[in-house]
Amino acid sequence: MTTIGLIRHGSTYWNKEGRIQGHTDNSLDEEGLQQAAAIAERLSGEQWDFIYSSDLLRARQTAEVIATRLGIEITGLVPGIREMSGGLIEGTLETERVERWGHEWKNMELGLESFEAGLLRGSQAIKEIAKKHHGANILVVSHGAILRSTLKGLIPELDVSEFLKNTSITRITQADDVWSCELYNSVEHLNI
Repeated sequence: MTTIGLIRHGSTYWNKEGRIQGHTDNSLDEEGLQQAAAIAERLSGEQWDFIYSSDLLRARQTAEVIATRLGIEITGLVPGIREMSGGLIEGTLETERVERWGHEWKNMELGLESFEAGLLRGSQAIKEIAKKHHGANILVVSHGAILRSTLKGLIPELDVSEFLKNTSITRITQADDVWSCELYNSVEHLNI
């Protein structure tokens, strides 16, 4: 059985402001670094063999904190688990989107990557990682929207309507090409 721990990166200033990040390469804020340390401490009591990260800075920083605490090297940076593109809305607040495009902006073509595209891209990346390390315990540090799309691609019946919290862990397993979810959006390490 292959086990994958999917972790959303720690918080950024844009998370707090409510700005769409997408592919924008933001760093963690101070709280984000503390969250990364908290998930790293939680994971230190478990056996993890490999750690992969999105190639965006906020995920890499989170992965680096975890890798250092676990005493393992980051195995690779994977563009396939990069956050979904926010197109023209990257960097904007809800009020700015309404001001620019009106209340119906969600129904407009603004260059956003579709849920379906993220589903295919993310699930393919996770399948490739699992195939490369069959039977291992693997951590993958990524982003909220792409992780939810990816999970839906791997486990279509899974309810992914709950947004993933910063440094939450979702644990999935693969046995005989069947994926299942053991834990979703867990943040007990944050004591919230």
